[in-house]
Amino acid sequence: MKISILKNELNESIGHVSKAISSRTTIPILTGIKLEVSHQGVTLTASDTDISIQSFIPAENDSHTIVKVEQPGSVVLPAKFFVEIIKKLPSKEIHMEVKEGFQTYISSGSTEIQIVGLDPEEFPVLPSIEENETISIPGDLLKNMIKQTAFSISTQETTPILTGILWNLSENEFKFTATDRHRLATRAAHLEGTESVQFANIVIAGKTLNELSKIIPDQNMLVDIVVADNQVLFKIDKVLFYSRILDGIYPDTSRIIPTNYKTELTLDTKKLSESIDRAYLLSREEKTNIVRMQTLENGDVEISSSSSELGKVREELEVLDFKGEPLKISFNSKYMLDVLKVVESEQLVIAFTGMMSPIILKPLDDSRSLYVILPYRTTN
Repeated sequence: MKISILKNELNESIGHVSKAISSRTTIPILTGIKLEVSHQGVTLTASDTDISIQSFIPAENDSHTIVKVEQPGSVVLPAKFFVEIIKKLPSKEIHMEVKEGFQTYISSGSTEIQIVGLDPEEFPVLPSIEENETISIPGDLLKNMIKQTAFSISTQETTPILTGILWNLSENEFKFTATDRHRLATRAAHLEGTESVQFANIVIAGKTLNELSKIIPDQNMLVDIVVADNQVLFKIDKVLFYSRILDGIYPDTSRIIPTNYKTELTLDTKKLSESIDRAYLLSREEKTNIVRMQTLENGDVEISSSSSELGKVREELEVLDFKGEPLKISFNSKYMLDVLKVVESEQLVIAFTGMMSPIILKPLDDSRSLYVILPYRTTN
C-alpha cells in the first residue's frame, strides 16, 4: 500500500470513524482503524462490536485529486496514536506506505513517522444487511429527535433496554420514546413515503445515537436508515454507521401518560426555565434537587426551594392560561431543566391529574412532543 492523501480529508474521516473506538475492548485489533486502499479511494473502518463506522474518501472529487494511489493495499493502525498524529502533521499532504510486516511509514513535510500496523485480515467483517426496509429522514430532524429524547434514557446498565431509545414506525408516523422510570420523553415526526415500511420495538442505545448525531452534517442532508433483524444502518453521504439493536422488550409506557387533567397551566418557557434554574441552585446544595410549585389565589404560580444551610428562594411567575383546580407539587428540578433545554416552543403547557400523579409537559405549538416527570412526595 502506497498513497499520498490530503490531510484535511483524512482527518475528517478519522474523526468520523474514531467514534466507534472503545478504550474498554479486550480485542487488540478493535483498538485500531482499518485502512483499505483501492484505485477508487480510501475506506476507513472502526468497530467496537456494538457500533461500526465506515468512511470513504474518493480518489477524486469535483475533478480535484484527493488521493494519489501508487499501490492498493490495507492495514490496521493503532487508533489512539493515529488520530493524534495525523492532526499534528505539518503539511497539507500526507504520504503513507505499508511495507513488510505491516510496518507503516508516514511522512508530511520534514516529519517522518514509523508505526507498527496490524494484519487487516484479523479485523471483523462489517454486518451484512439486506436493504429491504429503507427510510429517508432529513438530518436536522433526526438530530432534533435524538436531542429531544436522549436525555431521558437510563444510565443504569442493570436494565440495558432502558439505556436505549425506542423506535416505532407506523402509517408514516416515526416515534422516539425514552424513559429511565422517573421521567419520559417522546418525539414523533411525519415521514412521507414510508407507507410500505413499519417496525416496532426497535431499541438503539442512547449513547450510540448521540455519537451518530455528531456525524450528521449541519446542512440539511437526507439520512437513509436501513432496519434489519438485529442491526440498523445509517447512510450519511460517504459514511456508513452500523448499530446493534438492543435485546429485550421495551416496557409499555402508554399506561403512565394520562389523557384527562385536573389542572392545566400555560407558562412562558424561557421565564419558567430561568425561575427553576434559580431554585435549582439551592436544591442542588441540599443534594435533593427538589423544587416546589404551587398555584396562588391570584392565578399565578409560586416556584420555591430551600437549603438547610443556605436559606430559601421563592418567586412568583405569571400564568398565561389556567384551567382546573389549585395545585401544590414537588419535582426534581434537574429533570425539569433537562426538558426545558430542548423545548423549542415559546410557551409550555404543564398538566396534572393530582399531587402524586405524573407531571405532563407539552410544548404549546408542537403536538408531536410530550414529556413526563414523576413528582416527589414531600413532608410539607
